[in-house]
Amino acid sequence: MNTATLTSALGAIVPEAAPAHPASAARCEATPAKESDMASSTPTQTAAPAPTAEPGTPFGERAGQFFRAVIPPCLGFAFVIGLWALVAMSSADFPGPAKTFDAAVTLFSDPFYRNGPNDQGIGWNILSSLKRVAVGFGVAALVGIPMGFIIGRFAFMNSMLEPIISILRPVSPLAWLPIGLMVFKAADPASTWTIFICSIWPMILNTAQGVQRVPQDYLNVARVLNLSEFKIITKILLPSVLPYMLTGIRLSIGTAWLVIVAAEMLTGGVGIGFWVWDEWNNLKVEHIIIAIFVIGIVGLLLEQLLLLIARRFSYGTN
Repeated sequence: MNTATLTSALGAIVPEAAPAHPASAARCEATPAKESDMASSTPTQTAAPAPTAEPGTPFGERAGQFFRAVIPPCLGFAFVIGLWALVAMSSADFPGPAKTFDAAVTLFSDPFYRNGPNDQGIGWNILSSLKRVAVGFGVAALVGIPMGFIIGRFAFMNSMLEPIISILRPVSPLAWLPIGLMVFKAADPASTWTIFICSIWPMILNTAQGVQRVPQDYLNVARVLNLSEFKIITKILLPSVLPYMLTGIRLSIGTAWLVIVAAEMLTGGVGIGFWVWDEWNNLKVEHIIIAIFVIGIVGLLLEQLLLLIARRFSYGTN
């Protein structure tokens, strides 16, 4: 078989490749140029990205959060006021919400009047009670916080003072009032003494617990560095104990404000507790209800203030 015959036979079996379509060839030729243009334009787009604003919270979600935060407390207050109105309807001597509100408007229109030592506005009575609480609470902090450090730091002092604290702490604060009257011979310092004795226990116990929870590794490092006791307290113990100490202070202020009302009822003078008892003697029950709300609001404000301070000095746990 010659060469010409072999070539013709192969041509019959394997067809020649069809020429590419002109448009396809044009597209294939244009692709590298397009890719090169995109490659040249990419750095410019990356260097200056278009700012994208985060979508805000939808209005429906914000409204739902608002209603979940506002509606339940409003329903609670509405339930209390409705129950109060029902009780007032069934008793002629018990004032209803409307009568109490009118009395509150009259009372707070001039809260700082003075008509003698035993007839003063509710504003002066609240300030007098707060003054006694501040003095007794301040003295309790000056004594209780250092004592808590001593009890938590030294095992010998803990063993010596723990039984005494365990016996005296459950005693009712008002049981200490006659002791104060006998020692100070006056009602005002006796009330302050009662505030002191009821406020000191939470400070001592919480501060001591905070000192005992300080990691032993910190104290070992201080021993290796040969730090003085003053530096151990100020640089190691105080930052670690501060949250516990503020918790004790918050518990103490609530107890102090609770006790001062009862102490003033027994001792007399100017104060919100004495004012409540005096209004009862005058058969002004609506003023007693107003005083209950005032005492609760002032106590809530004191606690929220201390919670704000505690958040300011608390450490993150992340």
